[in-house]
Parts: sequence; structure tokens; C-alpha cells
Amino acid sequence: MIRFLFQFALCGFILSSVSGWGQEATDSIQALDQKYLEDQFYTGVAYNVLLDTPDEMDQRNFSYNLQVGFIKDIPLNKRRNFGLGLGVGYAANSYYSNVVASEEENGIAYNVAVDADFNRSKLETHAIEFPLELRWRTSTAADYKFWRVYAGVKLGYVFSGRSKLVMDSGNESFSNPDIETFQYGLMLNFGYNTWNVHAYYSLNSVLADGPTLNGKALELNVLRIGLIFYIL
Repeated sequence: MIRFLFQFALCGFILSSVSGWGQEATDSIQALDQKYLEDQFYTGVAYNVLLDTPDEMDQRNFSYNLQVGFIKDIPLNKRRNFGLGLGVGYAANSYYSNVVASEEENGIAYNVAVDADFNRSKLETHAIEFPLELRWRTSTAADYKFWRVYAGVKLGYVFSGRSKLVMDSGNESFSNPDIETFQYGLMLNFGYNTWNVHAYYSLNSVLADGPTLNGKALELNVLRIGLIFYIL
């Protein structure tokens, strides 16, 4: 999995770099485009940190985020370095911990793993995301290496949410109805040229109201930190 994530991020880095070189080469033989647009395709990889978890819950392994999408760049000033971004994308998230979800007659039960053959347990989501950004950058029609600060909100529609358990004796997996269908939060992307930091803080829990662990509410807000690469 780590190898896959590295290849995913490396692909974004290469595409971002090639895009910049291609744009510079084109610019050398054509008139400057005074209605240029920037940063309309993105790809990223990040680490998910679960916040406000019960004392008995321990986060384990690499809880990752992968994202890719398109954002329409909407400049609001003549220089075109300030504006809005409205987009759509896809994201996959995994949250590893020592908490095991199991299907019972009255719903989903959550317990701390105690079996000796326990390896790992995770919640996994796949979502369509809709980012809305306020964008500022130091770009010009001729400069493709610039600083950027993009802040905004993101709404996600989870179309697939599963609980998975891996043990020496076998694996279990099922669709988990406790996973919140609509997830939303605040985001901030900033950096220079190819390398940009991505931060996201969820304003609601990964799980809907109701699930408990040893009598305590299982509210799992997320802080996401990683890298994001922009193309074209």
C-alpha cells in the first residue's frame, strides 16, 4: 500500500512538472494569454488523523487519503490572481484502528480487539467531493512558478462505506450503514510551484450519531495532512 501511495504521489509530481514545462515552451512561441487559467486538475495523498477518540481506541497503520479531481478556476480580478474555484472529485479514505465493527441483530456493535489473531481493522470510504475555494496566488500570464493559498470548504457524498477486519483466521467485510453519507469540512492548500500542503478538518463525524464504544459516543472527526499537486 505504501508503495502504491508513493507511486500515486510521484505521478502527480511528474505530471505537474511536465505541465509547467509544456506551458513555458508554448509561451515562448505564442502571444501571452491574458485570460489564462490555473490549477484546474489536482491529485493528492494525505494522512488521516482521528480526533477526539475514546481512550480505549488506538489508531494504527497508515490511515490514508487519496484524491483526484477537477476545479473550475474563476478569476475575479484583471490580473487573474484572485478568484474562486468550484470543482468535483473523487476521494478514497481508510481509517485503521483497534476497534472492530461487527454485525448484530440490533445493528452494528463496536468493540476493542482482544483476539490474539487480530491483525487490523478499518473503516473505508469512497466519496464524490465538491470543493469550493477562495483562491489567491502570485501568478502572471508568463509565470508558471508561483505561490498559492487556497482556502475553502469541501462537501463529500459517500457512495460506499465499509468495515473490514483482517485476522490470521480470515477476513471479514461488510457495508456499514453507520458511516455518515454526507461529510463536510474546512480545507487549506498552500505552497510554491509543484509542492503544496493540503490540510482538511472535518466538521462532522465519520460515523453518524448513535454508535458507542464501551458506552461512550464514537465520534470520529478527522484532521487530514498531506500533499496536493496541481496540473494545468
